[in-house]
Amino acid sequence: MSVTSTDQLVEDYRASHPGSAELHQRASDFFAARGATHFARVSAPFRPYITHALDARKWDVDGNEYIDYVMGHGALILGHGHPAILEAVQQQLVRGVHFGDNHALEVEWAGLIRGLMPAAERIEFFACGQEANLMGIRLGRLFTGRRQLLRFRWNYHGWADELAGPLAAGTVADQVTLIPPNDLDLLEEHLSRREYAVLLIEGGGGYLAGRVPIAAEFYQALPELTRKYGTVLLLDEVVTGFREAPGGWQSVVGIEPDLTSIGKAVSGGLPAGGLLGRAALFEALNPNNARDRLVVHGGTWNALPLTCAAGIAACRLYQDGSPQRAALKMAERLKALGNDVLQRRGVTGRLYGRSAVHLGFGAEGQETSPETLQAHRRLDLHLLHRGVSTLLGEVFVLSSAHSRADVDQTVSAFDQSIGAMLEEGTLCR
Repeated sequence: MSVTSTDQLVEDYRASHPGSAELHQRASDFFAARGATHFARVSAPFRPYITHALDARKWDVDGNEYIDYVMGHGALILGHGHPAILEAVQQQLVRGVHFGDNHALEVEWAGLIRGLMPAAERIEFFACGQEANLMGIRLGRLFTGRRQLLRFRWNYHGWADELAGPLAAGTVADQVTLIPPNDLDLLEEHLSRREYAVLLIEGGGGYLAGRVPIAAEFYQALPELTRKYGTVLLLDEVVTGFREAPGGWQSVVGIEPDLTSIGKAVSGGLPAGGLLGRAALFEALNPNNARDRLVVHGGTWNALPLTCAAGIAACRLYQDGSPQRAALKMAERLKALGNDVLQRRGVTGRLYGRSAVHLGFGAEGQETSPETLQAHRRLDLHLLHRGVSTLLGEVFVLSSAHSRADVDQTVSAFDQSIGAMLEEGTLCR
C-alpha cells in the first residue's frame, strides 16, 4: 500500500476541519497520546472535536455532521439524547448529584437489574466496568483460596495489570494464563490443575463483543466445567449486558455464571459498572468478617444518584427488548448491504457480528497484520470525511436510534471509501 507524498485526503480533511485542527494542536500539549484521551480516539491527522449529538448523529466544532457508530464506545444502545434518559437526569440534577449516603434510587436500580438478570442474587456498583472486573477477581480469590487467573486471548476486560494481559507494557500479570478460546479440551486441561481462582471471559466473543467470535456451545460448557474444578466463572458483560438482549449474553446462550460484570448500557450512557452474582461470593463484603476475610468496597462514585436515575430509566426501556431488536435489525441491513459492496468491489473481507458490527479485511480467521490495521485507519479517515464516524474503521456500533436512511447513507459512504482506497492503492483486492 502506498499514499502519495501529498495526501489529498488529509489535506481535504484538514481544510474542512479547521476548528478541530486548532483544538487538536492545543490538546497535544496536554495529552500524551497524540492529543487523545482514549486509544480509540487516536487518529492521523486527528479526529473531529464534537459539540453535540442527538439520536444517531453528532456534530463537530466546524459544523460537520456525522452518522455515529461509536455510540459512546458501545454504551448508547438507545442513541444520543433519549428523552427518558434526559428527563431522568434533569430531574435528579435538581434534587442532588451526590448525596454521599444511601438512597432509594440505588435500591430501585438494583431491583430492575435483578429482574433482567436473575443471576443477580447480590449486586455491587462501581464507577466503571473495569472496577467490577477487579472486584470479581478479588472475591473469586478469597472464595477459592487460589491466586491464579485463567483468561482467553483477544478478550478485552480493561487496562489494569491483570486485565490487560501479561505482554502489555508496564504490567505485572505473572498470575495470569492466556489460552485461545473455542478449545474445550485445552480449557479442561488447565482447569483440572485446580489452581485457578477465576475464569474470565468476554460475553459475545473477544474484543468489543465479537470481533473474535466464540461459539455458543463453548459458553454453554463453561458453568459445568468451572464447577467441576472449583473455579469461579466471571462473565464480562460490560459490552453485551442489555445490548444483546434484556438479559444480556448469558440469556442468549442460556447460562448462569457465578459472577457477571456489567457497565456501559446499564446506566444509559453515564459512567457506571456493576458486579452481580451468587450471594455466597459476596460474603467477603460483610463487615462482620474477620479482617483477613474482609473486602472493603470504597468508591466515591458508587451508585451516584445521577447515574442511578439514568440507569433506572434505561433499564425500564430494556425490559421488552425493543431497543435491542431495533439495533439488531439495522445491523443486519448494514452487514448485508456492506458485504454486497465488498463483493462487488472484489475486496476480500466481510462485515459480521450482531449490533456491534465488525469489519475484517482479508480471509476469515486471518491474523490482523500491520497492513490491515493501516487499511482500517485509512478507511476510518475516508468515512469521517464522508460524514460517518466509526470505532477505528473496524467497528460500527448500532443503536435503536439508527434508521434505514442512516444505514443506506453509511453504505453509500462505505462504497465510495472502498473505491477511493482501491484507486489510491491503500487497499488491495
